[in-house]
Amino acid sequence: MKRVIAIVSTIFVLALMAYTLSQGRAFQGGEAGNIIEDMKYIDAPKTVEAKEEKNDDEEKLKALRDKAGNSGTFEVSNAYKSKCASCHGADGSGMQNGKKLMGPKLYGQEEAVLYKDLVDFKAGRKENLIMKGLLINLEDEDLKNFAKEIAGFKAKQEALNK
Repeated sequence: MKRVIAIVSTIFVLALMAYTLSQGRAFQGGEAGNIIEDMKYIDAPKTVEAKEEKNDDEEKLKALRDKAGNSGTFEVSNAYKSKCASCHGADGSGMQNGKKLMGPKLYGQEEAVLYKDLVDFKAGRKENLIMKGLLINLEDEDLKNFAKEIAGFKAKQEALNK
């Protein structure tokens, strides 16, 4: 009985294979696969041109943003750039290219408040692993310098706007 089932199954599979072969390519959907494949070539040049236009526009926009950012911002220390700017923005606004950054706005805060916050982050009284990691190896004098520099951002911006 097992042999009969095996022979019938084998004949059935061979018949399905022959039918598939007579209908065209199995993996491409037969004749319909040819139509879809032809459509790929029709759309390809338009897609490439659209991507090139989009990339060109993006490059122009990026250049304008860089130009505007460089002319409108004030000079900050390399220490601020390396430790603070990535989260709080180059000018302490908490924004970059119109998008909110991870850190809060520092612009306009008083030196004493900033210094107290920096000391609290370093000591662990305020919980933020990123801030603690950045401040752990800094001396008290470095924290005072950061607070003084950030507190001066508002005055620097006002001087630029005059």
